Amino acid sequence: MFVYPKRMLANLESTHGLIFSGQLLLDLVEHGVSREDAYRLVQSHAMRAWKEGLNFYRLVLADKEITEKVPRKQIEYAFDLPRQLKNVDKIFARVFGNPSAKRGKTTARARSTRTRSRR
Repeated sequence: MFVYPKRMLANLESTHGLIFSGQLLLDLVEHGVSREDAYRLVQSHAMRAWKEGLNFYRLVLADKEITEKVPRKQIEYAFDLPRQLKNVDKIFARVFGNPSAKRGKTTARARSTRTRSRR
């Protein structure tokens, strides 16, 4: 398998942050918002970001209904790419049988991908 970290990051960024919507939904529920209301809030911003090419993160931060329920630090953490990718080596190990990743060792390629994604 060939991995192209720059292309992968470009694909992730092309979603305008929509890849983080699931985590935001969970965080809203964790902070007392009903699942239905959380879904409505997240979905409305996700659809607007998708249709208009807007930044999902900025839309979320501008929504008082969300920011009054979830602290800004928690919202930032929901949009943290390294957090979302923390198990990528374990997943690759399961799928492709990489013995070093099964033991918890991070491959040089995966480290490189994560370092670049933080920029």
